Amino acid sequence: MGFTIGGIRELRELRQTARRGRRLGRPQSPVSTAVAEYTGLWGWAVAPGARAVRDAGRTVCSCGAPTCPEPGAHPLAAAPEVPAGTTLGEAGRAWSDVPGAALLLPTGRSFDVVDVPEDVGRRALVRLERMGLPVGPVAVAPHGRTWFLVAPGAAAELPGLLSRTGCDAVGPDLRCLGPGAYITAPPSDLGGLGPVRWLRPPTLEAAGRPPEARLLLGTLLRLTRRVPAARP
Repeated sequence: MGFTIGGIRELRELRQTARRGRRLGRPQSPVSTAVAEYTGLWGWAVAPGARAVRDAGRTVCSCGAPTCPEPGAHPLAAAPEVPAGTTLGEAGRAWSDVPGAALLLPTGRSFDVVDVPEDVGRRALVRLERMGLPVGPVAVAPHGRTWFLVAPGAAAELPGLLSRTGCDAVGPDLRCLGPGAYITAPPSDLGGLGPVRWLRPPTLEAAGRPPEARLLLGTLLRLTRRVPAARP
């Protein structure tokens, strides 16, 4: 998706409005602001997600299912997505209909995600930037994982990419998320564990054209084998 001068101006105005609201005691929701940026500028769809809540000392999902397999980390069934390309004003109005929802980004459309342990991801990011390789947005989740946003199609291509690196398979310390999956996006909370944060935030250059996974995979595989994984 392309980015326009008008869109950048709208984002600047949105942030100025949020700052004025804080000064006047009427703070704007950081989640609504993030939705507006993701849809209006970066060209990503956003799905309202369930929340993890505490009930009698245990964590349960706001969806109400007693055996929910992904508490606080799946889309709300009755809430429509905010589509990519939605204007900043429309995105804010749409999110006002689902107050408190988590912010989820679908994978397999604008990007896939390579998921590795947090220590691996942090070290890999330093190495990749030192080598001058293109790196897209990178997020860190509170359960000890790092998410590299890469070009769509990476999940389907992963077996072939592994074969070309001399590796037939990898364990759970490296996986790729493609169509049908979601990641929790900053600043939302993931499963009651804490907020997801950007290690490398989206930019005009990287959001619309994330790098091919093959450019990152060699470094990620080497470090995955060397660095002990941090378990949730």
